[in-house]
Amino acid sequence: MPFRKNLVFAAACLGMLLFGIVFLSLGSVVNMLARRFSLDDSHIGTLTALLPGGILAGSLIFGPIVDRFGYKWLLILCSLMVLVSLEGIAFANEKVWVQFFILLIGFGGGMLNGATNALVADVSAGERGAKLSLLGVFFGIGALGMPGLLGALSKHFSQENIVAGIGIFIVLPVIYFLVIQYPPPKQAQDSSMRESFALLKEPLLLSMGLILAFQSGMEVMSNDWITRYFVKVIETNEQIALYALTGLVGAMTVTRLALGGLLKRIPSHIVLFASLFITAAGAIILSLVGNFQNTENLQTDGIVNNSFPCSVAILAVVMIGIGLSACFPLVLGYIGDLYSSKSGTAFSIVFVIALTGNMTINKLMGRIAQEHGIAQYTKGMLGCLAASAILLFLVLKQLNKKSNPTQ
Repeated sequence: MPFRKNLVFAAACLGMLLFGIVFLSLGSVVNMLARRFSLDDSHIGTLTALLPGGILAGSLIFGPIVDRFGYKWLLILCSLMVLVSLEGIAFANEKVWVQFFILLIGFGGGMLNGATNALVADVSAGERGAKLSLLGVFFGIGALGMPGLLGALSKHFSQENIVAGIGIFIVLPVIYFLVIQYPPPKQAQDSSMRESFALLKEPLLLSMGLILAFQSGMEVMSNDWITRYFVKVIETNEQIALYALTGLVGAMTVTRLALGGLLKRIPSHIVLFASLFITAAGAIILSLVGNFQNTENLQTDGIVNNSFPCSVAILAVVMIGIGLSACFPLVLGYIGDLYSSKSGTAFSIVFVIALTGNMTINKLMGRIAQEHGIAQYTKGMLGCLAASAILLFLVLKQLNKKSNPTQ
């Protein structure tokens, strides 16, 4: 029986929603775990290292698996990993088991992230950028849904029962993954790993991976440091800082929803450079607001309670969210076009590069903030944007040569 593209796309969206849950899982339950096991900051730091480690490991291996064996059983297995992990996190009574389940949920989530992106690329020829943008919306829904449900239901149920209930919900996607048809494996014949990983010698693919490394680094910097920037530099309260973070994630999600229609009218390379410009403008405005607040505080010898700088700062964060929305899906679309016969392996390589950049840039930002202050966040963003712009220019130039070899 042939597969139906709309049903396959829906499966990918469900898988990406689950990855959104995975990505915010630890941040949503860390206080619950700290109470249960009397964890100090050092122990929490160990837990926070396990989740991205698991995601990185899953990203490393999913590509050759889906290219050789297809998507069905990998989506089912990884969803069951997430289900089991959520139940384990909810009810495990020993710290070592919680550590195992956090590593497992990251591993399953990393494979889900890569496989769903590759699956959409495989079934969306001619509109990969738009479809991958829409796929990213479901990451936002899952990411906002986990803490949202915990916040909304915690007055009526224990957090352990809410987490367990979210885990049980995953049975529904598993059933859906089981009953639909998928594209056949791209390498049904015997294919050597050496042939697949010959892609590691592709300069263009590695360059696109570096673009996504800087992009991923900017996203995690913003997610992790925006609230502290508002409290320490803009000098707002924590509630306004959380509004800013919500605005960032919400702007990224809504913009990705709009990109599908936008890309039908505007070439993708223009959208990409416009997104970099909007992000840079947001970072510059945010930096100017921080400098203004510091100057006013020095002049008045105290905190300025002025809502106008806060409003401008939140607008700047929304601009950053809008700008960060386009690069990942559009660059993945280019990769899907170029390496359609080995899209899984190609995506696996660039996701590993992106996640490595994510962790490296965030760690570096932590050291810079400790030594020079959190105000350096905006400079870090602008540095990453400059590197992204240079790499993007070079990549688009090479892509143009490939599409017009006589030039």
